[in-house]
Amino acid sequence: MASIATVPTQFEQLRSLIAEKTATVGVVGLGYVGLPLINAFVNAGFHCLGFDVDAKKVDLLKQGRSYIEHIPSDIISAWLDKKQFDATAEMARLAEADVILICVPTPLNSSRDPDLSYVEGTAQMVAKALRPGQLVVLESTTYPGTTRDVMLPILQQAGLTVEEQFFLAYSPEREDPGNPNFTANTIPKVVGGIGEASGELAASLYAHAVVEVVPVANCEVAEACKILENTYRCVNIAMVNELKVLFQKLDIDIWDVIDAAKTKPFGFQAFYPGPGLGGHCIPIDPFYLSWLARRNELSTRFIELAGEINTSMPQYVITRVAEALNQVGKPIRGSRIGVLGVAYKKDVDDPRESPSFKLMELLQERGAVLSYSDPHIPVMPEMRHYDVPRLASEELTPAYLASLDVALIATDHSRFDYDFIVQHAPLVVDTRNATKNVTRGRHKVVKS
Repeated sequence: MASIATVPTQFEQLRSLIAEKTATVGVVGLGYVGLPLINAFVNAGFHCLGFDVDAKKVDLLKQGRSYIEHIPSDIISAWLDKKQFDATAEMARLAEADVILICVPTPLNSSRDPDLSYVEGTAQMVAKALRPGQLVVLESTTYPGTTRDVMLPILQQAGLTVEEQFFLAYSPEREDPGNPNFTANTIPKVVGGIGEASGELAASLYAHAVVEVVPVANCEVAEACKILENTYRCVNIAMVNELKVLFQKLDIDIWDVIDAAKTKPFGFQAFYPGPGLGGHCIPIDPFYLSWLARRNELSTRFIELAGEINTSMPQYVITRVAEALNQVGKPIRGSRIGVLGVAYKKDVDDPRESPSFKLMELLQERGAVLSYSDPHIPVMPEMRHYDVPRLASEELTPAYLASLDVALIATDHSRFDYDFIVQHAPLVVDTRNATKNVTRGRHKVVKS
C-alpha cells in the first residue's frame, strides 16, 4: 500500500488528466462564446459537457442542431457522432466535469452598473457540485477583482481549499463572430490564476486547444486585459464618430479621410464610425471600468466621454434621416422607413446591443412606419431594453424597396446588393459607407 507521501495531490491528478486529454471539460453557457469554445476542445480531443439553463438550446444540441449561424449543425452532429459531447440543463452534473469554464452574460443594469447576477448564480450552482480536483475558469467579461472577490467566496462555501483541493482562474473570451480569419482555437488566450497552481493548470488546459497561451501574473491582470482591449476600441470609435459629425459639417467625407490616413505604415490604426456601438463587449466594458473607478473614488473622464459620444450616435442618425426626408418635403411621422440590418455587425446573426434597436425605438417614437430586412435574423428577437415591434424580416424585392420613403442601412451585410438597393429605393441613408462603390443613383444616398 502506498504511503500518504506518495499519493498524488489534487493538482498532480488534474494536471495528469489534462496532459492525457482524459479530463472532461464542462462549459456553462452555450452561446456565442460557449459553443466555439467547445468546438476548440472537441477538436483537441477532449470530451465536453455543455450546460445551459435554456432547455430549448439543450434539446436542439442533443439533436445535432445549431442555433448559431457560424457554428453549423454538421459541426454539432460531428461532436455527437464522435461521442465527445453531451448537453444538459441539470446543473448537478457539474460534478462530472474536471474543468468548468463559465461563459455567462455580464450585462449592465438600468443604472449602467455591472450586473453580476449570472456569474453569481452560476458560482452558486458550481459550489453545490464542487468536488476536490476541479478547475473553475471564468471567461465572462468583467471588472478586475471579480474572480477573487465575487467568485472565490461563493466557491469556498463548498468547504474546499483553493489552490489545494480546487483551482480557480480567469481567461477572457476573445471571440469575434463573423470573422473568418479568427476562430476560438486561433486566437491567443490570456490566462491568470488565483494562485500559481491554478494559473499553471489553466494554461496547460488551454495549450491543448488554442494556438498560443499567454500566462499573466494573476486573475486581475487577465480581467484588466479584456477591459483594456475593448475600452481601447470604444475610445477610438468615439473619436472617429465625433470627427464624422464635424467633417459632415465641413462637407468632408470621413471615410475618405480614414482611407487616406491608413496608408501610413506606422502610428495609425483605422477605426470606423457607425450608428452606435453594438455587441456584448464594447458598449458595456468601459462602463465596468468607470464603475470600478467610482468605487475607488477616482474618475475616468476620458472613458466616460467616449461612452457619451458613442451613445449619442443613434440620435445623430435620426437627425440625418429627418434632414434627408425634409429635403423631399416629408416628416418622419408617417414615413415608411426600412432598417437594413439589425445584427450588431456585418455577416453575423448576433443582435446583442445592436444600435439598430435604438434606431427603431427612436423612429417609432417619432411616428415612423417601421420594417426591417436582415438575411441573418428572420424574426425580430425580443429585446429587454428596447421597445420595438416584433417584426419579420422583409425580402429585399424591388416592390418592397420602392414602397419605402427611406432605406436606412444600419448593418453592412455582404449579402445585401447595394447597387440593387440604391436602384430601387427612393432615398438611402447609409451609416456604414456600404454604398461606397455604387455609381448609379448616388444622388439618392445620404451618408450618416
